[in-house]
Amino acid sequence: MPVNNRIAESQAEIAGWRRHLHSRPELLYDVAETAAFVADKLTEFGCDEVLTGIGRTGVVGVIHGRGGAGGRMVGLRADMDALPIVEETGAEYESQNPGVMHACGHDGHTAMLLGAARSLCETRGFDGTVAVIFQPAEEGGAGGKAMIDDGLFERLPIEKVYGMHNLPGLPVGQFGMRPGAIMASTDEFKITIRGQGGHAAIPHRTADPILIGAAIVQGVQAIVARNADPLKSLVVSVTEFHAGFAHNVIPDTAVVSGTVRSLDAGHRDLAERRIRAIAASIAEAHEASVEIDWDRNYPVTVNDPDESDFCAEVAREIVGPEKVDPNAPPLMAGEDFSYMLEEKPGAYVFIGNGDTSGLHTPTYDFSDESIAFGASFWVRLAERALGAR
Repeated sequence: MPVNNRIAESQAEIAGWRRHLHSRPELLYDVAETAAFVADKLTEFGCDEVLTGIGRTGVVGVIHGRGGAGGRMVGLRADMDALPIVEETGAEYESQNPGVMHACGHDGHTAMLLGAARSLCETRGFDGTVAVIFQPAEEGGAGGKAMIDDGLFERLPIEKVYGMHNLPGLPVGQFGMRPGAIMASTDEFKITIRGQGGHAAIPHRTADPILIGAAIVQGVQAIVARNADPLKSLVVSVTEFHAGFAHNVIPDTAVVSGTVRSLDAGHRDLAERRIRAIAASIAEAHEASVEIDWDRNYPVTVNDPDESDFCAEVAREIVGPEKVDPNAPPLMAGEDFSYMLEEKPGAYVFIGNGDTSGLHTPTYDFSDESIAFGASFWVRLAERALGAR
């Protein structure tokens, strides 16, 4: 089965939905207009149920196959929220909400899944049930977890769940996936150093938090260099250092902040343990103290090996084997689809966005040429998952 003919014929229409969503971006859980657009479309398509307000503003369409309600159920997930970035694409459909733009392609993800939902409603070429899941607050708000906490998997007996994200640099019409870890965990830390300020010309009467902070910044770099297994991926990045207010004053406090990314849960724990120990010991050596705030954010996104292989099979049916990488390199960015994969077996897939600006940049735009490939993949995956493999 190559690209779905019905979807290919409707690509311009689906792209129109995408461009409408692009022009009306919304942040985190405040996606009321986007969620209403999605719910209206799902109702129009003839979904058997349209559930709203799951995880505050999430929307789920329930589509029964040819046998009606009952049987196995799979979930297909797209994200809906945008980013607090000023758009610089110059597109005719650019953001009408100042300071907010779809800089990660969630408008395209939503449009592709809507296109697939319409096709699945029209054909019902599967047994069991498909749940199309439209999630808020992927960009730092843990909307996937919120939907789970709000009873998504209790209300709907979803057995397996799948997600997809566009990838700039991967050609349009190509797919990538991998068994095991495909996206990193994302933790943030803030270290507040409390020393003793004083005159910059009399430093021996101070406990200089800037000096201490500099030592901590250097110290935490040893975690990756000397504590982590070099065959496992770990990133420790200090991204903020705030201290001082005058050239002749040593301040009382300094704040060092950063992020930790890992593809291994054990190394995630290792990094936290070592950062806490390094910061505390350096501060103590300088007769100062530290307070550490640790935000344990999204977990590692881990694909079930069998489901990753299955997604590769489906993608090959759409674009051919030469355009599918079943062992694509992982990314050190985070993804809250990880929470769903902690609950259910499934897989996360990359779809090519072509030679475009990178994600989370003001000149990024989703490639409408990808729509037919992504929507066709969703349709075929649902049909294969709920039929004989």
